Formats: sequence, structure tokens, C-alpha cells
Amino acid sequence: MPEHKIFSMPFARVYPLYVQKAERKNRSKEEVDEIIFWLTGYDHTGLQRQIARENDFRTFFAEAPAMNPGTALIKGVVCGVRVEEVEDPLMQKIRYLDKLIDELAKGKAMEKILRQ
Repeated sequence: MPEHKIFSMPFARVYPLYVQKAERKNRSKEEVDEIIFWLTGYDHTGLQRQIARENDFRTFFAEAPAMNPGTALIKGVVCGVRVEEVEDPLMQKIRYLDKLIDELAKGKAMEKILRQ
């Protein structure tokens, strides 16, 4: 089975799209970053390093300091696919991030997005 193109896509190319999506809905880049920090364990410096290196999604998630154990609470549909049923671990992580950014753009409170 061929590999998904998103796996080798530079995270730095998609990150601005996440920010644009949030900003179109009156949310902020800082909120996007907070979601990424919560999900992956990156801090500001680590995230900026990933962007500067133009690492692909595979590397971005492989080098993540610690995936949040709260990811098990992320449920719902993104692009017609239930995130909790995605079998490929890397694709599931990407879908988790997509789902959280979607929730931000839909106006959900950060406490709910971060499953607190």
C-alpha cells in the first residue's frame, strides 16, 4: 500500500494553514501553538526548530517530546474519518491535530479542546 503524501509533507508548509484557519475565525496563532504544545509536548523553541528545519510530519511526530495521554479523549470526525478509528498511528496523530484545530476554528473553549 502506498504511503500517504502527508507523511512526507513539511510540517512548516501546513502550520501556516492551521494558523490561517484559526485567525479566519478570530482565534490566534498562540492558541494554535498551545494546542500543538499540549498534543506533542513541544515548547515554543522546539516547535520553531521543527518549522525552521522543515521537518516532515513523520519526523515532527517522531521527535515530539511526549504525546499527551489525553489524546485518547479526542473523538469525532475529520475529513469524513473517525479519528479514534484510524489504524495507522502516524495518520491518527495527524488527524488528532486536525481535529483540535477544527474545534478551535469552530469556537470551542480551550479547556474543552485540551480535554481539561
